[in-house]
Amino acid sequence: MQALTMVIDHSNINDMKAAAETISISEFKATCLARLERVRRTGRRLLVTKRGTPIAEVVPATVDRRAGGWLGSASGTGRLTGDVVAPVVTPDDWEAAR
Repeated sequence: MQALTMVIDHSNINDMKAAAETISISEFKATCLARLERVRRTGRRLLVTKRGTPIAEVVPATVDRRAGGWLGSASGTGRLTGDVVAPVVTPDDWEAAR
């Protein structure tokens, strides 16, 4: 028996992502985590059937690429008013200096 190989020439990459793999619900239940990981990794849809009738379609999640992490998320929202280096009160007002 000869193994089948698939050649990706990047001209059909969108067609490949659009093609859905079909799987029975019992097989999906047994291999759910692996199938979900494959959908995430390849971007290919997965069609789940029950007795040949489609009942669900698993598609890759759309992630908002614009949203960064929490680091720097408040950048540009503050405003400096006055001297940020000078003490807030004079040394005469310090109780420990008396």
